[in-house]
Amino acid sequence: MDGRQARIGRPFALQGITTTAKTSKNKSGAKGEDPNERLIAQNRKARHNYEVLDTLECGIMLTGSEVKSLRAGQASLEEAYARMDRGEVWLVGCDIQEYKQANVWNHEPKRRRKLLLHRREIAKFASQAYEKNLTLVPLKMYFKGGRAKVLLGVGRGKKMYDKRESLKKQDVQREINRAMRRG
Repeated sequence: MDGRQARIGRPFALQGITTTAKTSKNKSGAKGEDPNERLIAQNRKARHNYEVLDTLECGIMLTGSEVKSLRAGQASLEEAYARMDRGEVWLVGCDIQEYKQANVWNHEPKRRRKLLLHRREIAKFASQAYEKNLTLVPLKMYFKGGRAKVLLGVGRGKKMYDKRESLKKQDVQREINRAMRRG
């Protein structure tokens, strides 16, 4: 079969052009993650210290220098938690470093920041945490569609023996996965 026969039936614009399908991959490569999300900070210890019962995505009220600092990846959620105060939910202890180029208009690094939730979400999650003695823990902070978001988890603190048990389960699961890969 010569080159002319191979091009028969293809549109004129596509003759002689080979196309390859491009697959979009996330930076993390994880399954089920939204490609529009860009991770800023993650609280890795939260799932170790708390049994997360439910999660909720909420917005966060920031100043301009805080957004610039977040885009540079200068945030920490290690000591952060959320608290309900006068019908509003606040993020306390989140450390967003000062943006060096902001000079006079800079922000305070560990100030309280208001979380943006609907009233029904506040009633459902924050009041549930308040009544049942649960904790509102930020699990991760990310940009979604250009807006800063916080994934908030309602969690119950784990005891030391629960932490050890969960570590043992992870080790067993890791060994099972290794054995399955080997065949």
